[in-house]
Amino acid sequence: MQTQKKKIKILIRKKMTKADIVAKISEKLGLEKSDVQATVETFMEEVKNSLETGDNVYLRGFGSFIIKTRAEKTGRNISKNTTIKIPAHNIPAFKPAKVFVESVKTKTEIAV
Repeated sequence: MQTQKKKIKILIRKKMTKADIVAKISEKLGLEKSDVQATVETFMEEVKNSLETGDNVYLRGFGSFIIKTRAEKTGRNISKNTTIKIPAHNIPAFKPAKVFVESVKTKTEIAV
């Protein structure tokens, strides 16, 4: 009897950095990298400032940067076998738009 080997395709996810984003935008638009970098950094700073002041940021067709509130809860310090109270706090979150989610679902391969 012959045993059949299953071929498993391993998909390696690449990482994109801010420098990669700047380079791609610069190449596509024919702008100086320094100008694009300043624009990208200013955009990120404005999103951060908006969230820090309690405002959500909505980008139609892309997604929303929102503030989520975590309730107070009791946690455990396993090494000392004690309980600690974790106070209520806000955290930033990103919620992708439905169009964005569908695009990623249909255009990317499943990593195994």
